[in-house]
Amino acid sequence: QVQLVESGGGLVQAGGSLRLSCVAFGRTFSRYAMGWFRQAPGKEREFVAAISWSSDMTDYENSVKGRFTISRDNAKNTVWLQMNSLKPEDTAVYYCAGDAAYHSGTYYSTVASEYDYWGPGTQVTVSS
Repeated sequence: QVQLVESGGGLVQAGGSLRLSCVAFGRTFSRYAMGWFRQAPGKEREFVAAISWSSDMTDYENSVKGRFTISRDNAKNTVWLQMNSLKPEDTAVYYCAGDAAYHSGTYYSTVASEYDYWGPGTQVTVSS
């Protein structure tokens, strides 16, 4: 079993920045592809960013490309989401997710159902 715990959310003005962290407790985090998803009130959970276990591959939802950066440090069992130039439409609960299946070092998924472990989420609110 793996537990994921997010932190770093909060209230920020439009144009500001936040850095979300996700720490994994438990088994072999270093071989998990990781993702960030978000869910706004009244909306479905959506993909934000993903990173392969080797960090060789990353991907982003179109609306966050150029503003958000996903990264990880396997030695620290941590994945981050650096969010810059935040907009009110980025307001949501952000979730960290881990894919425990064996994959190559270039694999990642943008599909929530393919992730096995989820954190409880951290609220990000961007005021206009």
